[in-house]
Amino acid sequence: MKTILFALALTGITFSASAQQYKKASLQAAGLTCAMCSNATQKALKTLTFVDKIDTDLNTTTFILHFKPGANVNIDQIRQKVEGAGFSVGKLVMTADFNGVKVENDAHVPFAGQTLHFVNVKPQTLSGEKDVTVIDRDFLPAKSFKKYAAFTKMKCINTGVMESCCGSDKKGTRVYHVTI
Repeated sequence: MKTILFALALTGITFSASAQQYKKASLQAAGLTCAMCSNATQKALKTLTFVDKIDTDLNTTTFILHFKPGANVNIDQIRQKVEGAGFSVGKLVMTADFNGVKVENDAHVPFAGQTLHFVNVKPQTLSGEKDVTVIDRDFLPAKSFKKYAAFTKMKCINTGVMESCCGSDKKGTRVYHVTI
């Protein structure tokens, strides 16, 4: 009996260790001009239920958000908190724990309860911790968005939701455009 319980416990540990999830994010905020601006943004980000702790680099106006293990991370809520503090997202890089996820250009991939649309990537299999940059509108400067949008002909890049071009029955579902 003890052997069976030990085996089940070990299996549970294995499953939780291999769960695909976001680990942290590097958020560069735009429009911050002083320490008070940074403080307001950090206070807003701390209210996110899935954030465990935040490290701040005032020189680069970057916040490193460490997520609670197993938490459901909402990428749009991160942007909303920054905008609610009066600023904008200049760049958002998500560090994710992948487990044999095959990606290719213009492929939709389910990940951590969300759909990621990979843009301007070569076919590959992602395993372990990898950084993906969110390239949706409002997650980077307009000039950078325009550059990335040129790498796809799919309309969903402009709307952030699945369109008929996505070949999915989930039309209208939020999709995050990312690159490696």
